[in-house]
Amino acid sequence: MTEQISGFVPHDHHHCITSALDTAADQCRERGVQFTPVRKRVLEILLEAHTAMGAYDVLARLDAEGLGSKPPVAYRALSFLVEQGFAHRIEKLNAFVACSHPAATHSPAFMICRSCNTVAEADMPETFGAPAEQAGFTIEKTVIEAEGICQNCKDSE
Repeated sequence: MTEQISGFVPHDHHHCITSALDTAADQCRERGVQFTPVRKRVLEILLEAHTAMGAYDVLARLDAEGLGSKPPVAYRALSFLVEQGFAHRIEKLNAFVACSHPAATHSPAFMICRSCNTVAEADMPETFGAPAEQAGFTIEKTVIEAEGICQNCKDSE
């Protein structure tokens, strides 16, 4: 298995978190946008596990840490992280997950374990590109979310 699907395989999670935070800080500096303490903390919260989190789950953590108790605090931070490519919104779960490769321009596809809600990100296969181009259709955004069961959950059943 490759690093692209690290949510389902053992990996150096500390390095995963540190690398993503460093990349986000560098990209914010390059883009001239602010990586505020709340935005950084929200990204850290999303990076703590490869599971999708709802905005209110994130808000509860921020509130417990004294960083804000009003929904706009979490929603603004999550919106910023999605806009900057540091996080993705998982439509099926109405939740958010940290991006596995924030430095790359990519079209992600998500594998969601229906048992533990672990989310793994992979590069989307280019299956629509040629037919869309032949039809004169310009793809602006795609969201692929596959639901199934991860190996850990399968082994424990």
